[in-house]
Amino acid sequence: MTKEEATQSVRVDLGARSYDIHIGTRLLEDAGALLAPILTRKKTVIVTDDNVAKAQTPRLTAGLERADIAFDTVVLPAGEETKNFAQLEFLTRRLIEFGVERGDMIIALGGGVIGDLTGFAAAVLRRGCRFAQAPTTLLAQVDSSVGGKTAINVPEGKNLIGAFHQPAMVIADIAALDTLPTREVRAGYAEVVKYGAINDAPFFAWLEKNVGAVMNGDGAARIRAVKTSCEAKAAIVAADEREAGERALLNLGHTFGHAFEAAYGYSSDLLHGEAVALGMALAFDYSARKGLCAPADAERVKAHLRAASLPADIADLPANPKIDAAGLAALMMQDKKVVGGKLTLILADAVGAARIVKDADVADIETFLKEKIAAARRS
Repeated sequence: MTKEEATQSVRVDLGARSYDIHIGTRLLEDAGALLAPILTRKKTVIVTDDNVAKAQTPRLTAGLERADIAFDTVVLPAGEETKNFAQLEFLTRRLIEFGVERGDMIIALGGGVIGDLTGFAAAVLRRGCRFAQAPTTLLAQVDSSVGGKTAINVPEGKNLIGAFHQPAMVIADIAALDTLPTREVRAGYAEVVKYGAINDAPFFAWLEKNVGAVMNGDGAARIRAVKTSCEAKAAIVAADEREAGERALLNLGHTFGHAFEAAYGYSSDLLHGEAVALGMALAFDYSARKGLCAPADAERVKAHLRAASLPADIADLPANPKIDAAGLAALMMQDKKVVGGKLTLILADAVGAARIVKDADVADIETFLKEKIAAARRS
């Protein structure tokens, strides 16, 4: 498979704000050629973190230099804790110091944290600057880099302060995944599973057969997984950019998962993808409890998550004696999909058939979580 044969593109159709997702190997070295046609001037700023700076920035800068594109670089601390007001202020002021104009391009090189923070900075700087996503994690390539959601975290919850701001391009270089720790690849894989669980049963079945290939670095399998995931998200975003309806399906597992992330202090004890995996397992278990899906479907999802070494039960998480059902339920009520004090939850009728449930019974969810926590502590 040549590089040209491996390179794929997916269009996010949003009228005048449409953009392409480029997926393939060694694309960072081609970033200058990809970006040059959409630059207003040959100048950019790379925003990255101190881990990615060592592993990937030289590849990107070489690509920019070949296209005669000048660049400055901002390196931020790695980790979820970087998505905060202090780092947002630091980044926006650095961008101003570098003379970034509204028509300029800012490049977010990194995982979801860098993409979310840089996108939000671009959204608010000069009332809206252009930016490109160059995601370097599997999670960011299949989820956070696509769709224009940008945000920072606050103690009250994850991604509560943010804006919709679409990128001008996404460059998903599969080769960047080769430098990731196995745990990070697994965390990203949870978001891949999500697309099959939402509305693509054949893709879920393909993942069941090919999880080893995706996890172990097979390039063709990874390209197919990323492209299929991006196609699914692009279609939903094009139909419902600002999450007024169908786009909420993309949050399968996230309402439960974000609550656990907050309970673990957004720390490395529980990565976002791990929380999403657990959240999907809980969403399917709760769906079975409510008679929406067959228990066998819930078990199938959990079996696949376990095959990928992802948490499928609260007992799979690091011990946390502070976890309690009431606290988790309260955190779930901070979810962005809460409307009029009513919680919207994404549940499932089957593998590949998710549904939006409005006005979910929070008291019943708390009881469900209490039972799950008790069972985990007995195991």
